[in-house]
Amino acid sequence: MTDRESRVRKFGLIIVAYPVVLVLIGLGLNVFLFGIEPAAIALPAPAILWALVIAGTLLVLNHTWLMTATELTRLKYNMHASPEEWAENNARKEDVAEQGWIELDRHHNAHRNATENTVYFGVVAVIFSVVSPPVLAAQIWLVGFSVARLGYTFSALRGKPGLRGLFMSLSLLSLYGLTGYLVLSVVA
Repeated sequence: MTDRESRVRKFGLIIVAYPVVLVLIGLGLNVFLFGIEPAAIALPAPAILWALVIAGTLLVLNHTWLMTATELTRLKYNMHASPEEWAENNARKEDVAEQGWIELDRHHNAHRNATENTVYFGVVAVIFSVVSPPVLAAQIWLVGFSVARLGYTFSALRGKPGLRGLFMSLSLLSLYGLTGYLVLSVVA
């Protein structure tokens, strides 16, 4: 086996194990820290509603940050969003420095990642909030996800892959924590 094959095999196992470990941590925290109650559909308690409002506000701020940073990058490198804008500004894609494309790609990747994760979070968070979860679980999972997304955006835009991975793990842990609680509360 070559060094490359060995490396691919090793990291392949890590990639497969990564979400499984996060799911197990989320389940463990739900069971041993928060406790699981059978799902009881009700309007969210005020503290849970506040957690939803804070989480939503942080996610809107995150989106605004990504949107603004992307547009500032376009401005810095004289880049445009549509063929019409390129033509209106008498600009050509060939004239943009390679670094501009690298930075724009970085911003687009961060924005795409935020959107992908936030869609799932929104669906699960709303359902989670109406099954009468423990307030502490709601506050940690809901606000934790949003804070982790802000950390992810910071580290992604600043080119800090280790920190980006940490915040991605924390946001996934929150997402798996929400989902795991729902599953356990339905089968309890």
